[in-house]
Amino acid sequence: MVSRRTRLWRMAAAGLGGLVLIGGGALFALDRADRAYPPPLDVAADLSREVVDRNGNLLRAYTAESGVWRLPVTLDAVDPDYINMLIAYEDRRFRSHSGVDPLAIGRAAVQLLLNGGRIVSGASTITMQVARLIEPRAERSLTAKLRQMLRALQIERRLSKSEILSLYLTLAPYGGNLEGVRAASLAWFGREPKKLTLSQSALLVALPQSPEARRPDRQHAEALQARNRVLARMGAAGLIPDSEIARAAATKVPTRRLGMPDLAAHTADLAIRTQPDTASIKLTLDGDIQARLEDLAIETAGRLGQKQSLAMVLADGKTGEVLASVGSTGHLDAARAGAIDMSRAVRSPGSALKPFIYGLAFEDALIAPETLIDDTPADFSGYRPRNFDRGYMGEVSIREALQFSLNVPAVRLLEAVGPQRLLARLRRGGTQLELPPGGAPGLAIGLGGAGVSLRGLVQLYTGFVNNGMARALSDGSETVSPRPLDQPVMAAEANWQVADILSGVSAPQGAPRIAIAYKTGTSYGYRDAWAIGFDGRHVLGVWVGRPDASPVPGLSGIETAAPLLFEAFARAGLERVEFPAAPPGLVVQSRGGLPFALRKFKGRDAVASTVADGSLPPQIVYPPQGARVSLGSGGSGPLMPLVIKLQGGAGPYRLIANGQALPKPTRRRVLNWVPDSPGASTLTVMDAEGRAASVSVFIDGN
Repeated sequence: MVSRRTRLWRMAAAGLGGLVLIGGGALFALDRADRAYPPPLDVAADLSREVVDRNGNLLRAYTAESGVWRLPVTLDAVDPDYINMLIAYEDRRFRSHSGVDPLAIGRAAVQLLLNGGRIVSGASTITMQVARLIEPRAERSLTAKLRQMLRALQIERRLSKSEILSLYLTLAPYGGNLEGVRAASLAWFGREPKKLTLSQSALLVALPQSPEARRPDRQHAEALQARNRVLARMGAAGLIPDSEIARAAATKVPTRRLGMPDLAAHTADLAIRTQPDTASIKLTLDGDIQARLEDLAIETAGRLGQKQSLAMVLADGKTGEVLASVGSTGHLDAARAGAIDMSRAVRSPGSALKPFIYGLAFEDALIAPETLIDDTPADFSGYRPRNFDRGYMGEVSIREALQFSLNVPAVRLLEAVGPQRLLARLRRGGTQLELPPGGAPGLAIGLGGAGVSLRGLVQLYTGFVNNGMARALSDGSETVSPRPLDQPVMAAEANWQVADILSGVSAPQGAPRIAIAYKTGTSYGYRDAWAIGFDGRHVLGVWVGRPDASPVPGLSGIETAAPLLFEAFARAGLERVEFPAAPPGLVVQSRGGLPFALRKFKGRDAVASTVADGSLPPQIVYPPQGARVSLGSGGSGPLMPLVIKLQGGAGPYRLIANGQALPKPTRRRVLNWVPDSPGASTLTVMDAEGRAASVSVFIDGN
């Protein structure tokens, strides 16, 4: 017979088993319901798109598809003191409960009963608030509260505490169409939430509870009171010293909403169009430099004539990365067609291409910096160029001709090197000139008779800081990287000679005293003013004119664009980079030390005619007689090649070095010879008619 105690134990065991089965069934049902009706966490995917600079700083943001400002945020990008204040004020047991805080519910219920049904404090946890934010409902009822609790339990099963907190900081409302702590901090304080004051943190804690009733710009008194209540609670809890509470409470609350960061609008808009699936796009721009140059553009707009705009592009010439790009006086400046990115518009460059003409002439040993050339009226088969001031200087040196940007000497040199060859060299720099419809390249391209963009010009000028090798510009706005440039625009020696001449151009009157080399340009009809400058690393280009290409009387590169170039270089705050030293083997000669053939430029026709009738024997115009040439590589490696330049004679030519003839003759007038060792050497060149020229030089291996 079973005893009564045994029966009771059996009944208890059966009851307990039943409870386990019922509880297990309930948990199974809840689990199935949880999987069948998951919380809509994907609502947080509707974020504002942003464009950031090279350091991750926000340049420009765009509203989410729903029309709100909802910027992505991570916990490490938010002031930890603000986060601690938020948790202390809203949900002290946030890190220990499972989404619902029973103690808070009990406290709220007791307070409700003791205060005649008046709500004294809420019981919503941060997780429950996230549930309300991802699934907003208009009604405020017990059913809605229970639904939030269930959703909170679901959320806690799926996300970590850090992820839940990040979701709150992304979705919480802060007044108007501001959602998330980043948008709020930028709109109310003009700063990222990485570092907030005590007063700012308290206001951001208070706003989400009643964002419209506490908007600082519309309900200033209510915002002030709400902030102070948060501060008082922190003081009463002993979390913050009373002295700091008093100081924070005396701080003013903002009275107006600020605009979102709006830098590099043209570049950012292009990035958004070309990368539609990327939420956060990183550009190569430097936000601080960009802001300074945009401020300069706005200031300059007041000094420009009606409907005139400007553009500036600053690049790291060593890498091709664009550090700042200003497309207009302001993208919202409708009177000046500010929406047009004039840094990419194709315009006439005026004289800005002249340095490349001189570079080719240096390469061909047609000239040296101290060679004389005529600046006198000339007729090139009906083309009669005139100088900007319509005057002529007579006989000048090549250095003076380029520094004064004289037109006739430039055309004389372009006739000698050939327009097609100039175009080919510019293509090496990744820039294709836009010729007039149906027009063949003629001598006019040297004075602006073709089109190019400011970015294209800056890209070409990067060759001056890279021994003649241009760097393709890139700013990160487009997904396809530009094709690397693998051929030099000009030889290193010629490149250095041109840069050396440009470094001696006087700065505009009243401009900041900074050491840069630069060239200006003014297009035909005073439509475009240009100035391109560089130091040992950076290249900055400036364009000024009217976007509709209308003439602007008095507009010029030297008077309009050059002062802006110097001011922009100064404001950019770049570390000064010295110009590179002359390439090994290059000897700078005075006028008296020039070979006879280089003392005066006579033009290609004069040289060709004397060669044709055999009256001009070969001459070694570089290196000069008795030159000491450094060909050391800076280490223990072999010596670098010596460039030998010829004029006159009749090809093919044969080089004889120290009595040893090079095996192959050549028709080129530029030869390369690698010495076996340092020391004195004798170089002889013999042409097809047996005529010879010799020089003695000393090769330095240091």
